[in-house]
Amino acid sequence: MLHEKSEILLKEFENFLHTNLPNCKSFHPHFEKALHDILKLKGKRFRPLLLLSVVDIYEPLLVPNSLSVAMALEMIHTYSLIHDDLPTFDNASLRRSHPTLHVTYDEVTATLVGDALNTDSFLFIANAPLSNDTKIALIRELSSNAGSSGMVLGQAIDCFFENKKLTLDKLTFLHIHKTAKLIACSLKMGAIIVDLPKEKQELIYEIGLKIGLLFQVQDDIIDATKTTKEAGKPTSSDTNKNSFSNLLGVKGALKEKTKLIDEIKIITKKVDSKLEQRVSNMIDTYLK
Repeated sequence: MLHEKSEILLKEFENFLHTNLPNCKSFHPHFEKALHDILKLKGKRFRPLLLLSVVDIYEPLLVPNSLSVAMALEMIHTYSLIHDDLPTFDNASLRRSHPTLHVTYDEVTATLVGDALNTDSFLFIANAPLSNDTKIALIRELSSNAGSSGMVLGQAIDCFFENKKLTLDKLTFLHIHKTAKLIACSLKMGAIIVDLPKEKQELIYEIGLKIGLLFQVQDDIIDATKTTKEAGKPTSSDTNKNSFSNLLGVKGALKEKTKLIDEIKIITKKVDSKLEQRVSNMIDTYLK
């Protein structure tokens, strides 16, 4: 069960999301509805929660000013899911227990909704009630972790090496970029907002990379062991992909998961106890 404060932050974020959906009214029959529908689908909101938790721990009065930035993270994450589900990638029919956008509408609409969310995320940061220097630092952090040296690179490697077995080192590199970097930058962006010292920002980023890898290992285990109904998305669909469960087997992936949890416990002791407790609670809730 989530920490009480995390529950409050999630409710605050959910309210903000529903009242600040991008406005793109036109005579297009369903573009705005498609964009709104995908954002409103209830997911974990894991990345916004990471950012808001860091802000709440160090400067709780800045939480309302940070909601636009948390929204930007959710938009970038959602765009990546939309594109990942497209026929050109995974051709998935289900996401968060609902039909994917290209199934409900069409491939063109889904692609363009993803494009819009990607671009509009930076507009949300630009319009956040924060200093210009802070916003520039946030935009730099998000773009460097989501773009060609981060999430997109990971996706490119994942697709190119489908049906080609990678070593554990290369598999880890793939998933650090495809999954872990966006999770790590969610934590670091919170640290940027509250202006933590650079050394602490980097330590928090390192914690985020470990959490991101743990998130991916858990996702791979779910794909190998859960039904589509239980997971809310197609499972047993990664048989041709480079996943931890494919490379190490489910038992090996479970060992890797335990190892990462232990490493996170060690590294979070280097920060303050409040962050350590919040991170531990989120792992217990989402990743065990």
